[in-house]
Amino acid sequence: MSYYELFKEGHQTRNKAHFASIASIAMSDGKISDDELLLLKSLAIKLEVEDSDVDKILNDPTQYPIIPSNSVEERLERLHDLFDMIFSDNRIDAKELVLITKYAIGLGYNATIANDLIQNSIDIYTGNISFDEYKYLINNRLKK
Repeated sequence: MSYYELFKEGHQTRNKAHFASIASIAMSDGKISDDELLLLKSLAIKLEVEDSDVDKILNDPTQYPIIPSNSVEERLERLHDLFDMIFSDNRIDAKELVLITKYAIGLGYNATIANDLIQNSIDIYTGNISFDEYKYLINNRLKK
C-alpha cells in the first residue's frame, strides 16, 4: 500500500469518526430532527463520508471512536462542527453539554481548557457562524 493510500485511508477514518460524533449529538434527544438531518447530510458531503457509511454510522455511531488531531485548527474546526449540530435547534440541553464535553476532551483538550472553550463557545455561538468567525472569537476570548 502506498503512502498516499495510507494517508487517504487514515483521513477517511478520522472523518467517519468525526461524523459519528456529530451523529451522536444529533441523537442525544432520541431523535434526529429535520434540521439536524439536513446538517448531517451537508456535513457528510463536507467530510466525504459515503452514503453507505452514513447509514451505518446513523444506525450505531458508538462503533466509531473519537480520533484526536494534532492540528489545533482541525480540533477547533471539529468542535465547531459539533456546535453546529447542537445549535441546529438554537439551544443546548444537558445531554448535549455532557456529550460536547466528552468530545472536547476526546479531541485532546484537557478538562479545564475543554470547559472554558465550551463555555466561551456557548456564550458567543449564534447557531450559524462561519468557522473563521468562530475561530477569531474563541481565540480572542481565550486570550483574556
